[in-house]
Amino acid sequence: MIELQPFTINDASELISKIKNERMLLQFAGPAYHFPLTTEQLEEDLTNEKRTLFKIVNRADGKIIGHAQIFLKEETFLLGRILIWDENNRGKGYGKKVMQQLLRYGFDHFDKEIAELNVYDWNTGAIECYKKVGFAIDPTIRNEAKIDQETWVSLNMKIHRKTFEIQES
Repeated sequence: MIELQPFTINDASELISKIKNERMLLQFAGPAYHFPLTTEQLEEDLTNEKRTLFKIVNRADGKIIGHAQIFLKEETFLLGRILIWDENNRGKGYGKKVMQQLLRYGFDHFDKEIAELNVYDWNTGAIECYKKVGFAIDPTIRNEAKIDQETWVSLNMKIHRKTFEIQES
C-alpha cells in the first residue's frame, strides 16, 4: 500500500508545491514554519539531528503521496507534519498505515515508551484516525494558534508502546 522512505532535499520542491496557503501550512506544520514554505526551512529540519523526515510513497506506482516527520523529545517522540496531499488518496486507510509505520519506526529506533502528536480540534477525521491506531487525548495539554481572526485549539494525543504493540498484534 504505502511505505515511508527518507525525505531528502530533492523532495522539497514537490512538498512545497502542495502547500497552497498559510492556513494549509499551519494545519500541516503548526506555527514553526512560516508561509511560504521554503527549501531553507526544510533544510533546517533535515540538519536537525532530533528530526527524521519521511516521504510517503505509494508502492503501487512509486509516486510520492505525502510527508511525515518524527521529532525526538526528552521523554517522548512526536509525530508531526503529516500530510497526504491528494484528497483522492484520503479515506483509503493510508493515514492509519502511515501512523502505524511511524510508530513502528519510532519505537524501534528510539528508547521511548510514549509517542505523541498534536492535532487541531476541528480536524475530526485525523483525530478519529489517530484514535483507531490507539492514541488518546491528553486533556492536560492544549495549545492555541492564531490565524486571520480565528484561534485554533491544538490537542495533544499520546500512545504508550504497549498499547501500540497490542493494537499491532
